[in-house]
Amino acid sequence: MKKKWFVMLTVVSLLLMVWGCGNSGGSSSSGTSSVLDAGAGENATELSYWTFVELHGQHFEKMLGKWNEANPDRQIKLNVTVMPYDDMHNKLSIALQTGTGAPDISDIELGKFPDFLAGTPHLEPLNDVIDPYRDTIVESRINIYSKDGKNYGAPTHVGATVAFYNTEILEEAGVDYTKIVTWDDFKKAGIQVYEKTGKYMGTADTSATWQSGIMLAQQDTDFTDADGQPQVNTPEMIKGLSVLKDLQDNNVIATIAGGQPDTEEAYGEFNSGNYATAFMPLWQMSRYTNYMPDLAGKIAIAPLPVMEEGMPRSLGGGGTGTVVTNTAKDVQLAKEFVAFAKLSEDANIEIWNTLGFDPVNLDVWSMKDITHNPENQFVKYFVNNPFDVLNEIKDEIQLIKSTSANPTINNVLCTVTLNEIFEDGRDITEALNDAQQQIEQELK
Repeated sequence: MKKKWFVMLTVVSLLLMVWGCGNSGGSSSSGTSSVLDAGAGENATELSYWTFVELHGQHFEKMLGKWNEANPDRQIKLNVTVMPYDDMHNKLSIALQTGTGAPDISDIELGKFPDFLAGTPHLEPLNDVIDPYRDTIVESRINIYSKDGKNYGAPTHVGATVAFYNTEILEEAGVDYTKIVTWDDFKKAGIQVYEKTGKYMGTADTSATWQSGIMLAQQDTDFTDADGQPQVNTPEMIKGLSVLKDLQDNNVIATIAGGQPDTEEAYGEFNSGNYATAFMPLWQMSRYTNYMPDLAGKIAIAPLPVMEEGMPRSLGGGGTGTVVTNTAKDVQLAKEFVAFAKLSEDANIEIWNTLGFDPVNLDVWSMKDITHNPENQFVKYFVNNPFDVLNEIKDEIQLIKSTSANPTINNVLCTVTLNEIFEDGRDITEALNDAQQQIEQELK
């Protein structure tokens, strides 16, 4: 089973571009910095780390303590700076290009990563520190942050996309989420939910391509062709968005503040019980526990609905690669710490315990004492155990490649096309044809 999983994941070099358009949820509203010493002594080396997700800093703090305990002669203090998504990536890009002001270590989100690999990357290859872990981690999650055989980023999760169902709303409407297999089932359930409660079954996303990617992956295609060229006006894309538009026309899904489930505005909408479902990667669990406390004990996790039974019920979504810059004060120390903090078995266990992410080390998926620990905050919060679902769908998690064209595709779809379709009611084919033309023009 494990070999089958690895073979499937390595077929595609880059993972799904459904990283979401624009801001990633959970980032701080303004830049904040703090120095973590985790018991480090006076002779510790201080390294700087930039991230756009506050929760990532919490994970690094835990792993810093473990590192310092295990390496008394190579202790580290970590200066952690949390910035808004766009600010961090823009500042990092300028700092790397000018050779001044870059951190030693930084997170780079999947949607931005192709930009940092353009030309000669100003990042340090991590091959030597990744090598000891290659046999235990999902290979494609390394490949997505690689170029010309050099690995530049350490992954954070698999990002299996699932359905998050609010069982309180569904039970009020007499809907059993375990019976939802196809999008037709979802539509019938959503009509019933709207009639009985006045609530929407789900969202019509305008500022993210999570849902578009789901529809493409179920049809075994993606946003670019075999040569990495954009293809957003294909029959498959039209079909997928037509399914979603039909759901919107029947009051099953509706647009949401923030444009997608992973925004601060949307957290409030979900927490208030205005939407019953989010289709998001598993890392959305941390958003529930941290930003939607009123939903504790109400959210169940399930495979995605599909167009036809037998289609794959999940796909990898999002991703953050942690890098070491070529201006780091101690490159090797930074590299070894990053590998320890992101790829070791202990790190993967902590990634689950602290962040609620599905670890890239699949061995952890079968550690029931870890995954089913009744004291774990995520086990406590959700109706059912996420790893029961993950292990059910792990051979169905699809991949869609990401190329240098994807940031442009992402930007056009999220700032123009999806809003035209779901906010303005524009004809889907016309909107996608215009999108294709605009993307091609911008890529010239």
